[in-house]
Amino acid sequence: MSCLNTIKQSGYKLTLQRKLVVDVIHSVPAHVTAEEIINKVQEQFPDINRSTVYRTLDLLESIGCVVKSKIDDQTVYHHSDEGHHHHLICSRCGQRIECSDEMLAKLRCDIQSEYGFTPNLSHMVINGICADCRK
Repeated sequence: MSCLNTIKQSGYKLTLQRKLVVDVIHSVPAHVTAEEIINKVQEQFPDINRSTVYRTLDLLESIGCVVKSKIDDQTVYHHSDEGHHHHLICSRCGQRIECSDEMLAKLRCDIQSEYGFTPNLSHMVINGICADCRK
């Protein structure tokens, strides 16, 4: 698992708690909330403190193992190996459509050339109305 190596290479101890959090993130194929991670980790290690999971998630984000983003009112995490992708979310029906990073490449370039600003478009959520609801 690349995250375990990254933790060690970054100079951090590989504790049981960190390993359990990493295992959960690797086992879930989609976005996962901190609450879901806590529940899954507590199935194996009931005494783990919630703050330990949150600190581990912050560490994993800071060393580039996970990407944290907001979808609706929830903070979600996904493994960084999933790459950059974005979500189009219908404001009426809630349908979620994944959108590739290439779709925002021109926007990234336009912002950079127009404003001299390098945007972080690693994981965006764009709200709008889907084709079905527009009918």
